[in-house]
Amino acid sequence: MKVVILGSGVIGVTTAWFLAQDGHQVEVIDRQDAPAMETSFANAGEISPGYATPWAAPGIPMKAFKWMFERHAPLVLHARFDPSMWSWMWQMLRNCNAERYEINKGRMVRVAEYSRDVLKQLRADIGLEYDHRTLGTLEVFRTQKAVDGVAKDMAVLDSYGVPYEVLDRDGCVRYEPALARVKEKIVGGLRLPGDETGDCFKFTQTLAKHAAAAGVVFRQGVKIAAIESNGDRITGVRTTDGLVTGDAYVVALGSYSPFLLKPLGIHVPVFPVKGYSITVPVTNPDAAPVSTVMDEAHKVALTRLGDRIRVAGMAELAGFDLELRQRRRETVEHVLRDLFPDGGPIEQSEFWCGLRPMTPDSVPVMGPTKFGNLFLNTGHGTLGWTMACGSGRVLSDVIGGKTPAIDMEGLTVARFGGTIAPASRRSAA
Repeated sequence: MKVVILGSGVIGVTTAWFLAQDGHQVEVIDRQDAPAMETSFANAGEISPGYATPWAAPGIPMKAFKWMFERHAPLVLHARFDPSMWSWMWQMLRNCNAERYEINKGRMVRVAEYSRDVLKQLRADIGLEYDHRTLGTLEVFRTQKAVDGVAKDMAVLDSYGVPYEVLDRDGCVRYEPALARVKEKIVGGLRLPGDETGDCFKFTQTLAKHAAAAGVVFRQGVKIAAIESNGDRITGVRTTDGLVTGDAYVVALGSYSPFLLKPLGIHVPVFPVKGYSITVPVTNPDAAPVSTVMDEAHKVALTRLGDRIRVAGMAELAGFDLELRQRRRETVEHVLRDLFPDGGPIEQSEFWCGLRPMTPDSVPVMGPTKFGNLFLNTGHGTLGWTMACGSGRVLSDVIGGKTPAIDMEGLTVARFGGTIAPASRRSAA
């Protein structure tokens, strides 16, 4: 069948690849002139199933209040009259309890672990190069209280068989030798040896070329106006290039997905959470991170990508504002100076921001909708790169009428009260 995918970020491109490999005719539409030019462009570079953790967690409301008075707070809220933002925040607060945290983390880990395995197979199959490393993630803690609080994460990791190591200060330095220069600033760490790193932009653009060679048509620089429907079927997508039709349709537009879905009566609480990054050239490899170091206190990741250091984090609720705020730059620069001060020249850094498509529970929205030929692949939040390959594989299976390798419970729009067309109506007919 012909499948039309809306969005050419890492989620849209991986979905296109797997659909093409399953024999479908695929067309991808995106307003940007090339794939991966928005949220996938300069993210943290982490492929971190073990660090798949909901933003909504016990204690977050109190922490958020304290962060309001900190210069380098990981969460920043811009007060504004935006009903969708306040509704999203209320739903997030309702997930900030131990029971919901465990459920949501379990769902996230389920997708993320599967996705890493799919990525490994894909890399072996077509030999992708994207500055990847398979040396794990090290989360460093600056206080004993933070070390003690990791027990709840360990319980979930144990339940899913995810390997990890709890480290003291010297153990952290053993895996990230450059931390020896500042080891008095850390108390301990949690290492996730199964995690990987890599440049999401390079990966997406390279995979898009492979997909194009396999027959996928990329229509870049084309704006999407609306999705048209008739009864329980989607009939086409109105664009600046006219009406584009297919047998099935996938919405993979990240934070912008709700704009097209709301007129169809599909409510998906995906809200843009703005993140920032700097990219710094490595001039002293011995003083740079080996893999990914996550600073638990500031929620900022420092990742080695070839001859560069990517420093990324922050969560800013400012709607669709893409202003590069100097104060946020100061925060990510502060973390780099604090942990890897001699790794590279900060004055040569490239500053960037992107809009992460977050759901209130941090779990993506994937799979079928009430329309028999409309499917979703959005809401991956800070873990779009981590979950991309698995999500693409799952979507291709669902569209093709196959049983996905992972349980779809809790991953579809049904958890937000949406209805889903029965399997008998999910076809191109």
